[in-house]
Amino acid sequence: MRLWHSPAARTGASVAIATGLYGVSFGALGIASGLDFWQTQVLSLLLFSGGSQFAFIGVLAGGGAGGAALGSAALLGIRNAVYGMQLNSLLQPKGWLRPLAAHVTIDESMATATAQSDPAEQKRGFWVAGVGIFLLWNVFTALGSLLGNALGDPKAWGLDGAAVAAFLGLLWPRLKAREPVAIAVACAVVTIVAVPFVPPGVPVLIAAVVAAVWGAIGSGAADEGLEPDVEPHEWHERSEEDRLP
Repeated sequence: MRLWHSPAARTGASVAIATGLYGVSFGALGIASGLDFWQTQVLSLLLFSGGSQFAFIGVLAGGGAGGAALGSAALLGIRNAVYGMQLNSLLQPKGWLRPLAAHVTIDESMATATAQSDPAEQKRGFWVAGVGIFLLWNVFTALGSLLGNALGDPKAWGLDGAAVAAFLGLLWPRLKAREPVAIAVACAVVTIVAVPFVPPGVPVLIAAVVAAVWGAIGSGAADEGLEPDVEPHEWHERSEEDRLP
């Protein structure tokens, strides 16, 4: 089967392009926060978790300590470990594919894979989205780093808000029930209120505690939560006669 005939591969490719492009904002903001080209690039190559990367440089740019920056990045990265447990069971990668699969397990590759109902399509969607985003994210991180000084203040171009907008764009359509929406709104309010009073990096930790406590005592239905924002595709191999007009 040709890869471009796969609905999951096409979805993964479109997600990779859309997500990879705003890596330029991370590159520019990395330079603006005081990192050099190679430090910024290493974060994209090795950390490779957009939310964690932006949290790390955001805390540093705000004058926060390295410990707070690392704590915020690690906290946001915990979700990838949870994804990994599900995807390991779903995809069952073998040999050298296991560490590679772990490295490209992010929000977008997870959503693309779990949106499919056919096991083969789940694998195609995961790998196309994960590897595609990794390559494009690093290319555009380098471009943003090189253009960082030429661009001037990233805030003047709105690059400081690009990642936040993109993350909200991915997250919000998946909130299908009232309780997850309420938790998201409550955490946003707590973060905004806490920003003027606590060191950089701490507001996100406070919001995480609020979400964890609410989740522990919440009374929502068991099946409420984040749902894929891509309609599942059930892939069937068609006969040659079915392909004819």
